[in-house]
Amino acid sequence: MKKLFTFIFCMALINAYSQSDKQQLERELYNLPDVSFTETTKPGDPYLSYDLMVKQPLDHKHPEKGTFYQWVKLKHRGFDRPTVIETNGYTMSRGINEVEKMLEANNVSVEFRFFGKSVPDSMQWQYLNNTQAAADLHAVNQLLRHIYTGKWISTGISKGGQTTIYYKYLYPEDVDLAIPYVAPIDNAYEDTRLYTFFDTIGPQPCRQRIYDFQKFLLANEEEGIKKLKWYAKGAKMSFNYIGDFGKVYEYAILEYPFAFWQWGRSCDSIPTNKNLDSYLDELMKTSNISNFSDGDLKLYGPHYYQAATETGYYGYNLAPFKKYIKHFTTNPSATFPPKEANAQPTDGTFHAGLQKWLAEKGNNILYIYGRIDAWSAARVQVSDKVNSKSFLIPGAHHGTARIKNLPDKMKAEFTGKIKEWTGLDCNLEILNSK
Repeated sequence: MKKLFTFIFCMALINAYSQSDKQQLERELYNLPDVSFTETTKPGDPYLSYDLMVKQPLDHKHPEKGTFYQWVKLKHRGFDRPTVIETNGYTMSRGINEVEKMLEANNVSVEFRFFGKSVPDSMQWQYLNNTQAAADLHAVNQLLRHIYTGKWISTGISKGGQTTIYYKYLYPEDVDLAIPYVAPIDNAYEDTRLYTFFDTIGPQPCRQRIYDFQKFLLANEEEGIKKLKWYAKGAKMSFNYIGDFGKVYEYAILEYPFAFWQWGRSCDSIPTNKNLDSYLDELMKTSNISNFSDGDLKLYGPHYYQAATETGYYGYNLAPFKKYIKHFTTNPSATFPPKEANAQPTDGTFHAGLQKWLAEKGNNILYIYGRIDAWSAARVQVSDKVNSKSFLIPGAHHGTARIKNLPDKMKAEFTGKIKEWTGLDCNLEILNSK
């Protein structure tokens, strides 16, 4: 009976604490200007959860030009806890990120402007750039900083990791530490470092197998197109943006090595039996033609617009396949910006400023990359002038380059840097739990 009483008493204290936190937090949220909120806490959640819609200007320098509402997801663990601002590169991320988890931190996840719910009434493409997106993050930071007064850490994955870097560049005082994952910083509209990566990554027999795979599909293009057209028809895919299905076929084949290394496919999965169906099956598992369909290109249209106009991207090297390529005469770009956006290729201005800052002032950044991830070809090379560190994980790809997969020596250095720069302790054991 005594144990039962103690348990009930402790639970009452916990509930009272949670209720107290909830009342205080909701008062704070209610008083935020131009912010509406809805509680989304689920039974059993170890935090309070809220969806915030934050009114943002299209142009932070000229608020009179219009506004839109940006989706921010808040997970509250405590006013005395550190706060992670999760810099999404696309739509709102789901789940719990590693940094939030290992620090038992509050999480402020911000959907990227012009994606998902965070879109204006009409797309005004000139306001879709990293300067405006970073200003969105700064505005959210300033709104919530008086509620969460502890350490702030930014983090994001892939394009979200790029956003982490751009945010730290443009607002270096907003966070105490930045942790971008698998974030490429391309140096041109066609970053040719990727071609060197393909020529050197992995064992030579595997690289040869990839080349032979591509060559076989190109040499059998006519029959391959017939078979994939039936697949596309059954899947109700349209390809009006690309136009010619032959181009779609060649795009998918040219994309194959990028997708292969990005997602850590096995060399043993590449067929050598000269059976066209086997080759097409492997192509569709790795570099599906759906990536070039109207639906997918529309979904990622804002991403392609930014790649074309500001951040750079990659292209496809035709040199090894000149004899077989039928639909391209020069290296095609992997960007497919919306045609109505009238995207103009980047002039490199943003990149030049960023690179100078990263080399001279880019402090307190912990970069995480996967050694076999194609995006690591464009990874940040950390200067000896700054207090930052890059971790290139052996054998890791775009989906496995994570803190929990760091080798033990790297883990010790990684957590040591966090402690040195923020005073916070990391619980890495929790990353292995579901």
